[in-house]
Amino acid sequence: MTKSTTTADPRPYHHGDLQRAIVDAALDVLSESQSTEFSLRELSRRAGVSHNAPYKHFADKRDLLAAVSAAGFELLAKQMTEATQKHDSPRERLAAMARAYVRGGVKNPALYRLMFGGYLTGQDDRRPAVERTAAENMKTLLVDAISNGALGRLIPTFAANKSEIDGAILIFWSQMHGLTLLLVDRLVGPREKMDELSESVLQGMLNGLANSIPSIPAGVWVGPPPRE
Repeated sequence: MTKSTTTADPRPYHHGDLQRAIVDAALDVLSESQSTEFSLRELSRRAGVSHNAPYKHFADKRDLLAAVSAAGFELLAKQMTEATQKHDSPRERLAAMARAYVRGGVKNPALYRLMFGGYLTGQDDRRPAVERTAAENMKTLLVDAISNGALGRLIPTFAANKSEIDGAILIFWSQMHGLTLLLVDRLVGPREKMDELSESVLQGMLNGLANSIPSIPAGVWVGPPPRE
């Protein structure tokens, strides 16, 4: 009697850190295609695992993209941190972070839009927890720079100063986010001048914030929506 054969996928489920392997594959596909229109089967093929393996870690594609977005925030935070290493003054460090922020968004627009767009936002304005945590960690970099004197004076991170710090971050983020998207959509250019543009926009913004930080209405959040 001959031994029966099977058409089942022989590739194993276990892949060391399978979850990270799938996220890394998604990051690669997103960077190459600049589109989120990829399948979990394609990611499985790239990671060298069974097409059912991703479901061990991700309930669906949105769950996977939340992890991809979180990885994007971690990468951007790393790039912003590394950009500050050669600078001593808080203002120079914030300027370096701004350049790294814009550069990261222009380099990979699809990942940037996933991170800062509305695709992952639920009907209750909530974002996935794994992504929100990574975004909050990145926001901390800006809080630290501003509180340590990037605007020309120390603003300790006391509860009484939260509105002021958030107001400064809102202006910073609005300016850098707007410039990033203008460069991505080629409404401002050329991209080769992005560092100079970032510097010019940032210095004008910092000069204004040094004189006056706008107050924000009570109950307004800046960054990931607060947990209830």
